[in-house]
Amino acid sequence: MDNHTIVQKDFYRDTGKWMSWLRMHLCFLKPNLHYMYRLRKAQKYTRNSLMHRIERFRLRRLMFKYGFQIYPETQIGEGLYLGHWGTIIVNEKAIIGKNCNLSPGVVIGQTNRGNRMGVPTIGDYVWIGVNAVIVGNIRIGNHVLIAPGAYVITDVPDHSLVSGNPAVITPRENPTLGYINNTV
Repeated sequence: MDNHTIVQKDFYRDTGKWMSWLRMHLCFLKPNLHYMYRLRKAQKYTRNSLMHRIERFRLRRLMFKYGFQIYPETQIGEGLYLGHWGTIIVNEKAIIGKNCNLSPGVVIGQTNRGNRMGVPTIGDYVWIGVNAVIVGNIRIGNHVLIAPGAYVITDVPDHSLVSGNPAVITPRENPTLGYINNTV
């Protein structure tokens, strides 16, 4: 799938409208869409090419400006939604599925020791609330809602609601219903 199509799908998740290329540029007034555009541009080019370096430089400027810390090396499915402008930190080795929502204060990080050493893999249709922390070599299933302030350090099965610190996992049918809009 080409980069333009992925950008279109990311923008659709935010606006609910398919946009022309010209109209997409007007959305740069929204920090989350501006950052997503630059992130996808940097992901488009091979790692050590000149264009990758230029786009990575542009992206780094936006990291400081907007507070998002998501690297081009991060594997992200189509339809990522950054809810609001604010600090979001995602480890560059993390894997995020399609149609996922990240809220301000989210940390998806690495554990450097113990039996869960590594980074998370997050499935499709996952909603992650404000100030949630997900760390370690864990798998978050599909259709999972992670409540605000949750601290997740264990695997989460599909169709679950996760809340609390430490995380309490509750099986739930359609936990993200009404939370994830404009899916692609």
